[in-house]
Amino acid sequence: MHIVLDDTAMAAAGQGNVLASRLIHRARAEPGWFLCVPSCALVEADRARPGTAEHLAALPGVTFLDLDLPAALAVAQQETWATGHSQYAAQPTADRPDEAIIATTAPERWPAEPVRVLDLTP
Repeated sequence: MHIVLDDTAMAAAGQGNVLASRLIHRARAEPGWFLCVPSCALVEADRARPGTAEHLAALPGVTFLDLDLPAALAVAQQETWATGHSQYAAQPTADRPDEAIIATTAPERWPAEPVRVLDLTP
């Protein structure tokens, strides 16, 4: 299971959101669970809630995704860098033929996008 945290999910994790905390625990404790943090979304989460980046950086089981050229080209097509990088990170890859799920507390942001969404709203 591959989960991509968008900026809202990252901020929620820093505020003690129970569902986000469960995802973080599973990524650390259960084989086959992967939690991905797109760097552009991390920046936006830290702007919205300072300290979020440091909090996530200290957690085991979290994979940070760089903004490489293909990601940058995808981000350029979106309204915000955070949503663009999150959406790009969720797309199928050769290593992961099934798309990842985007965890969010703002599911209304994603209905027009071709991604699966996990609503973390308590």
